[in-house]
Amino acid sequence: MNDAPNDNAQATKPGSFETIELNEPIQRGETTIDKITLRKPTAGQLRGLTLSDVIGLEISAILKLTPRISEPPLTDAECNDLDPADLTEIGGTIRGFFMTRAEREVMEAMMAEHRPKT
Repeated sequence: MNDAPNDNAQATKPGSFETIELNEPIQRGETTIDKITLRKPTAGQLRGLTLSDVIGLEISAILKLTPRISEPPLTDAECNDLDPADLTEIGGTIRGFFMTRAEREVMEAMMAEHRPKT
């Protein structure tokens, strides 16, 4: 299955990509992966998963989805070896892709309320 057309269409949508700096870099041969970019999943990339598991941050769902939406693509083994803090950040980023407009507005209002006033 070729995801390229969907990926190109998503490239123009705000919030379709998020980059995460890993607390514990992944060593792949001589290459060190210290950050990954996650793209908002398409329906096809969610195949075999339930939305409630993905949105509820079920670990097995995060581990199954991450290789499908990460750049560079992580292997299943690399995902299984992720530091728990990195897994948590990946899960939070994935959850963010599913936020409704209303949820985003509430989050932005809460963040604005807690910003230091100068």
